[in-house]
Amino acid sequence: MTKVTLDIETIPSEHAMTISPRNVDEDDQKYFTRLSCSGVTGQIICIGYAIDDREVVTIVGEEEVIIQEFWSRMIPVNLFIGHNILDFDIKHIIQRSIIHRLPYRAIPFIRFRNFPIYDTMHEWTKWHGRVHLSELALAFGFPSPKEVMSGAEVWPAYQRGEIEKIRTYCAGDVETTRNVYKRMI
Repeated sequence: MTKVTLDIETIPSEHAMTISPRNVDEDDQKYFTRLSCSGVTGQIICIGYAIDDREVVTIVGEEEVIIQEFWSRMIPVNLFIGHNILDFDIKHIIQRSIIHRLPYRAIPFIRFRNFPIYDTMHEWTKWHGRVHLSELALAFGFPSPKEVMSGAEVWPAYQRGEIEKIRTYCAGDVETTRNVYKRMI
């Protein structure tokens, strides 16, 4: 069985503020986080993945190219592994594929199962609640991927042109998730 561990990083899309105006009670961080986390208003700027035990690969650049390259490399994959992958990463990649009219892999979003999607967050909480990847990493004795940055810092880092920092952060999340998965199985 071929397995891929993956993570994505997102920012508000070019038209996000037009599509979804700011709520009265939202500060900048909440607003831009909300825009980034929606498949409608958030675009992918980095996908990191590792097939089986191979080295982590990160794809950055234009969103359409990132998505096309990602799907082209997922042909042999049977199991998609990630942290909150069911509710965010895979769903977001598919939604953005549809927006760009790109072909994508139909993956069944079956809840309460761990195949073809193994979500470390849902498996740890037994489908009730949330746990952060950094919490699991520290509990298992792994370094936290949040030492480099956090998801909330991706948009400001992108605005400053810190693409390599984002790439490093994404790759760290992939490696940490892979280690957490291996501990959990």
